[in-house]
Amino acid sequence: MLALDHVSKYYRKPEGVISALDHVSLEVGAGEFVVVQGPSGCGKTTLLLTAGGLLAPDGGHVLVDEREPYDLPSDERARLRGQKIGFVFQQFHLIPYLTVLENVLAPSVAVPRKGALERAKELIDRFGLSDRAGHVPAEISTGERQRTALARALLNRPVFLLADEPTGNLDPESASVVLDDIARCAESGVGVLMVTHDDVAKSHAHRIVSMSKGKIVP
Repeated sequence: MLALDHVSKYYRKPEGVISALDHVSLEVGAGEFVVVQGPSGCGKTTLLLTAGGLLAPDGGHVLVDEREPYDLPSDERARLRGQKIGFVFQQFHLIPYLTVLENVLAPSVAVPRKGALERAKELIDRFGLSDRAGHVPAEISTGERQRTALARALLNRPVFLLADEPTGNLDPESASVVLDDIARCAESGVGVLMVTHDDVAKSHAHRIVSMSKGKIVP
């Protein structure tokens, strides 16, 4: 279970305090595909970063597979992320001078696992990238870059997949392929939390959560 319990995050600006998250509670179970939607600036990305152990909240609690990441030292928190959570971002964040295979293998540097190379090749094949394994990101399409990023996120067999606008830079056909791939991750037992503006994602989700002004709304 990935759980946020009355989580708040505030930013102090000259014009006053901005409430990015206002006592947000949300749970994502194993194999559940949850989509969070809302206008820009409503707190979706802050929610995702906080859930993933990347942005400490100012109040409330976060549990990742029954552990509170923000109670851990930074190195242990990073290890928890590497073992339990896979991230997919709109901008891909691939290393430009590494090949597709090398990019997929990158998480194994921080969290070494036996059989990482075989796992990477399996994922590359699953996502239809076998003939691109030796190419660098500049030599493949945007859809292939996002599928490479998704394969990288799954290398260490995470319990949860957190996706921030994963189809934002894709054409409709590529977006549909990536959404199908993410849906299959949920079918395999991975808990998926996705924030997106993409209405097509609704057809894949088990549950849709709406946000406005830092709050979850009906």
